[in-house]
Amino acid sequence: MRLTRAAEYAIRCVLYLSQQGRGILISRQEIARQADIPAHFLAKIAQDLAKAGLIEIRQGARGGFVLNKNPAAISLLEVVEIMIGEIHLNDCVARPVGCKASYHCAVHRVWLDARAQLRATLRQVSFDQLIADTSCLAAYSTLLEPEGLDTTPSTRNDLQ
Repeated sequence: MRLTRAAEYAIRCVLYLSQQGRGILISRQEIARQADIPAHFLAKIAQDLAKAGLIEIRQGARGGFVLNKNPAAISLLEVVEIMIGEIHLNDCVARPVGCKASYHCAVHRVWLDARAQLRATLRQVSFDQLIADTSCLAAYSTLLEPEGLDTTPSTRNDLQ
């Protein structure tokens, strides 16, 4: 199974909003820039996340997105399944009636177990856990710094 680009970007979006905190208005431009999400993708992702009640979209010049839930209450599974639907590893699991052998097939049982384990793993990880480990967030900020620019703490203040 491979996540869609939309699911990956949705995770980045929710991760960035979680880092800022529940109820905080963040501009679309800031999210796109800081989470390295193309603006046109962010608009589509935001619609799906808003429809699911995870974020609120505020329109206008001072608009942006607001995280509606506490990051501790948002699982990685929830965001992934908002974007791609319920996880199924193959057609045999997604539509067992389409496979004549699915109820007697040893491979079918393995696929069901693998699906259950993947969903359980993703369900156990909340966004507050993800923001506590800032390695992912630090990687994005490093990627976004201009090449060759010294941004160590001693010089970063000089740049502002």
